[in-house]
Amino acid sequence: MLALTRAWKYNTLQRNSLKYEVSVKQARVPTEAEFKRLAAVVSQGRYGPRNRMALMLSYLAGLRVGEIASLRWSDLLDTEGKVRDQLRLSAAVTKGGHARVVFLNARLRREIEQFRVSLPASPSRGQPVLVTQKRGAFSANVLTQLMKGFYVQAGLDGGSSHSGRRWFITRLAHAGISPKAIMMLAGHQHLSTTQRYIDVNDEMMRTAVEML
Repeated sequence: MLALTRAWKYNTLQRNSLKYEVSVKQARVPTEAEFKRLAAVVSQGRYGPRNRMALMLSYLAGLRVGEIASLRWSDLLDTEGKVRDQLRLSAAVTKGGHARVVFLNARLRREIEQFRVSLPASPSRGQPVLVTQKRGAFSANVLTQLMKGFYVQAGLDGGSSHSGRRWFITRLAHAGISPKAIMMLAGHQHLSTTQRYIDVNDEMMRTAVEML
């Protein structure tokens, strides 16, 4: 009986793992033109600056939606109020419970500063970076739904909260960055996981053969 129970649990875990892998593979990776359109669409309206910030943290830092939801201003700003060039995610907020360092490039640092100055008041260090209409912190589930809506608004079928991470990882891969470096930047423990996120399309293959 114990053996059967263990076998059932193992099979269940395998099925759940497979479902997760399929969902990651199916997340659309926008082209550069589609990304620009997406960013323009989400930047509109009352909550445009907030929505754009969520998008950029996903695309330019490769953060998971739960990691984005957990961010406080103290994570992004130093004690002098300057935007950090890296942030540290605690094991409590990362998938798998492994603390990691996330590097913030110049483009993302500008986006963070622009978002901060757009706020009606200077945020406290303990305040969530992204807040809901009710001024509370986002849960990962609510932020996932919000980000799903970005793609609907932009007319990009198949986009999800995974799209930004896939775009981030794909861009690094096709820029010739070391696979191990990409794995670490993505916060993965296994290279095989990172490889499943990489997207390949006709334009990428065309560019590749032109290099010969």
